[in-house]
Amino acid sequence: MHITTLKRWSIRLSIIVVLLALLAAAAWWATSRWAPSRDDYPVQGLYVTSVDGALSWPTLAVMGSDFAYVRASAGGKTRDSRFAANIEAARNSGMRYGAVHEFSLCDTEEEQAEMFITTVPRDPDMLPPVISLAFDEEACKARPDRAMVLSELNTFLNQIESHSEKPALLRISADFEEAYVVSDGLSRTVWLIGDFFPPDYAAKSWVMWQANSRYRIKGAPQGVRWNVVRQ
Repeated sequence: MHITTLKRWSIRLSIIVVLLALLAAAAWWATSRWAPSRDDYPVQGLYVTSVDGALSWPTLAVMGSDFAYVRASAGGKTRDSRFAANIEAARNSGMRYGAVHEFSLCDTEEEQAEMFITTVPRDPDMLPPVISLAFDEEACKARPDRAMVLSELNTFLNQIESHSEKPALLRISADFEEAYVVSDGLSRTVWLIGDFFPPDYAAKSWVMWQANSRYRIKGAPQGVRWNVVRQ
């Protein structure tokens, strides 16, 4: 009798585990296909890097991507291997397009400005450049003080804005903002990050919001970072 009872509980436990797995899969499926309403945010688009692989740009345009921000460079030593191809594909698909630099606290601002300027051509049709500010523990563990970070960012911004002839946007992660309060130290438009819920961690209101970090849409089978613009 005792063995029979154990078997019954084992079966029940297995059923519960399967049900929980199915619920988790359903939740993942639903959230990976979620984007904010077009009624609230008519202008929406993606941010891509070489990690996202080959995309079907015409399909993405048909599915409602109004713009594409494409990683051009990271730090002072890395050019995104798909930058030129992604920019050309976004342009040919009819999207608006712009370049992103991922700023590193381990490389000098001069190195990083040169990397960006030699990677991104002057193009009056490009959207304003974006500086992405986030910690990467594996690539860089340096944590200079706030005054130094703001000074280096000012120098970097002056150089790339002179090149692009447009004021830059700051794409700031929550932990980077907590450490350096960049949104209060630099007079620039901010782009914040927060899956599914509008973020409020900066000292000023966001103009762009990364609403889904792995949005699965036709044309991007692995998913992309999906963003909206506040009107």
